[in-house]
Amino acid sequence: MFARLFSPVLLVLLMSGPGLAGPVRELAASLRFTELFEVLSDEGLRFGEGLEADLFPGEGGARWTREVTRIHAPAVMQEMAEADLEARLEDQPEAVAKMRAFFDSPTGQRISDLEVQARRAYLDDQVKAAAERAWGNFGVDLPGRVVLIERLIETNDLIEQNVAGGMNANLAFYQGMRAAGAFDEDVPDPDMMADLWSQEDAIREETASWLLPYLAMAYRPLSDAELTAYVEFSQSPEGQLLNRALFATFDKVFAVVSRDLGTAAAGMLTGRDI
Repeated sequence: MFARLFSPVLLVLLMSGPGLAGPVRELAASLRFTELFEVLSDEGLRFGEGLEADLFPGEGGARWTREVTRIHAPAVMQEMAEADLEARLEDQPEAVAKMRAFFDSPTGQRISDLEVQARRAYLDDQVKAAAERAWGNFGVDLPGRVVLIERLIETNDLIEQNVAGGMNANLAFYQGMRAAGAFDEDVPDPDMMADLWSQEDAIREETASWLLPYLAMAYRPLSDAELTAYVEFSQSPEGQLLNRALFATFDKVFAVVSRDLGTAAAGMLTGRDI
């Protein structure tokens, strides 16, 4: 019910001052993390509206909007993510240098820009619906492009990684609600996990239905050669390392965000100050 879709591997986070950024934070800048977190914040505000409609319709008001905005502050989320990513990659300078070489190249820069632009465009429901309709004809119009997108998904295990991240975020949300007293009794983690596992197939279906049209729309302006270069980088040891690090980092960030959101939701339900 509360699944948070994570972005594809490189869609995903500067509070460092001029001249102070290390190689990992410079990599983050190449990946357009600042712009991306602004989009993720807007997605969070929309997600908060959905939670209000599900849990306490029409009762959230300015108080709920204020809390959701605070929890999804882009600079705060971004700094948390950058610090975590830096800790994961700072002892791999040669690998980071190769990551930067790809994403500082014209192809890498174009990919980063297109991913963020498409993510922002996806906030418009009409754009999203059009992308989903277009995906239905993609196999006829651009069969080679479908193969490349499927290779990228398989290489980076994007669907399963997103499913795992969504379930972890859901668990953190429930834990936040429980800690804040939203439930009549203390619900143990195994019971929460049982409920979450019952949602696994729905989360996987939602992830696939979001991810495939999104990637097709994002990468349509790329040539086959550019997308092939992206797939080949993703298959490299450095690409796989970055993929694992980004998913682990975003898992951590969205666990914090989801737990805070659960705590805030519990405060609304119980009538206590958040």
